[in-house]
Amino acid sequence: MTQNTNVPPEDDGRNHIFSPKLLTTLRGYNMPTFMADLGAGLTVAMVALPLAMAIAIASGANPGAGIITAIIGGLVISLLGGSRVQIGGPTGAFIVVVYSVIAEHGYDGLVLATFMAGLILIIAGVLRAGLLIRHVPEPVINGFTIGIAVIIATSQIADFLGLSADTKMPADFLPKLEVLWQIRDTFSLQSALVGLVTLVLIVAFRRAAPKLPGLVVAVALTSGAVAIFGLDVETIAGRFGAIQSHFPMPGLPTVSLDRIVELLPSALIIAFLAGIESLLSALVADRMAGTAHRSNTEIVAQGAANCVSALFAGLPATGAIARTATSIRAGAKTPVAGIAHALFLLAFMVLAAPLAGLLALPALAAVLVLTAWNMAEPQHFAERLKGRRSDMLLLLMTLALTVLADLTVAIGAGVTVGLLLRLRRRGTPEPDWHTPDR
Repeated sequence: MTQNTNVPPEDDGRNHIFSPKLLTTLRGYNMPTFMADLGAGLTVAMVALPLAMAIAIASGANPGAGIITAIIGGLVISLLGGSRVQIGGPTGAFIVVVYSVIAEHGYDGLVLATFMAGLILIIAGVLRAGLLIRHVPEPVINGFTIGIAVIIATSQIADFLGLSADTKMPADFLPKLEVLWQIRDTFSLQSALVGLVTLVLIVAFRRAAPKLPGLVVAVALTSGAVAIFGLDVETIAGRFGAIQSHFPMPGLPTVSLDRIVELLPSALIIAFLAGIESLLSALVADRMAGTAHRSNTEIVAQGAANCVSALFAGLPATGAIARTATSIRAGAKTPVAGIAHALFLLAFMVLAAPLAGLLALPALAAVLVLTAWNMAEPQHFAERLKGRRSDMLLLLMTLALTVLADLTVAIGAGVTVGLLLRLRRRGTPEPDWHTPDR
């Protein structure tokens, strides 16, 4: 991709521990740039609203927690981050670990683990670990990303098809498939049609009018049809009640040494995922906008965002690749676009929470099914098959462990094997880093 000539040359600042890009970009800031950022912020906020709620629901949390996380993530990451155009918030990569933490430790456990992950990221940034994360073998990243995509898609089958179970869906993959098979007789044709039409509309809008917030339009159209025609399809308000229209008071659950030790593995995984996802997103932004991000500053900002999100009972937050790309395509120039996106989301929450409650769950399930598809990057499958056999085996191992075991085992085993392979290949050039398209 060609360099964006509208962006002034700047030091990438990789050696800086903390140097927010906002301070750099405000030099010479003018009204045309502000209007471009404002328009981009509105566009990406419209995309982020249903996506944040869908991610929260899939994670086993209240949809309002997703909105709060998108507001805090968008605001703190844009204020303190090391990327010009990074958009922060909840992402699909966290769904698996968040669902597991809530199932095992309760929502209070997730809040504490998120706060701990934030502190870990801040320490990592201060220790200049921003560039080290980049050396995680790419097959490991691809393997656990595809594995997460498989789990996300599987978790949406019930809502997409209108299946209903008497008990909460299991967190583990194989038991979940067993329950889905047992409740197959509860299939709802109306729910399936709403989900399928939403999926088709999103894809059609993206191809026919890529600058239009097609995701929002598709979800609004099918959810509106559910309300107008009185279809027997579950909505957000029907399952969760009214969405909160205000921020909760800040605070943390009870903290003890035993609780910290118990949640440390989960906090480490959250921190690792946040670091990987944010720097991947920053790399994508650099390729698209012709900029250079500051890795250590970005890691510190991600840590601060997760600490603040936890204080308001939010979910883990990180840089969001798809929303960052949407913001750039909509004309974002500086972190002000991310700040505007957060403020627009806040306005939506305060003024339009009752309308958000009318969104149909099969429509939101369709959003996450498409998110999972994009995370898996099927367009690169053939390319990966042509690569080194050892890299392909490493990818498959990480994928299988992610789906059948858990992320802790998958990442630990994948990184260990990957580093051993790299030692074995000393003197052999590594393939170029591939930034994801999702």
